[in-house]
Amino acid sequence: MKGLIQMKSTFVYVIAVCCFALLAGAADKGATTTVKGWVLDSSCALTHDLKKPISSECAIACAKAGSPLAILDDKGHLYLPVSATMPATSQNDKLLPYAGQRVIVRGKVFEKAGSHGIEISDIKAEGR
Repeated sequence: MKGLIQMKSTFVYVIAVCCFALLAGAADKGATTTVKGWVLDSSCALTHDLKKPISSECAIACAKAGSPLAILDDKGHLYLPVSATMPATSQNDKLLPYAGQRVIVRGKVFEKAGSHGIEISDIKAEGR
């Protein structure tokens, strides 16, 4: 009987710890911040180490071919636009009008294992 009570207590403790961990993770919804940088093809930023787009036309052509657009800040961080909806939706439509341009983006930033994502709430061309 004593062993059964101890086992139940351990089980309740494990469940409580798991629930706390899930709630703590759910509370981290990303920090709202502002990111300034270039809108460019994510593939070019990663495979060709571009610091800025070659041209708007090039970034648009890559996006229309299916490559995700991204935002490259001045520190070299590449922000992939993410969607909180389920199923997730492409964010290229939000970035396409700014392809090849510098932008100011406001949204929730998420980081995981060195990767950066941003859920865009507002975007405008820099200088406007």
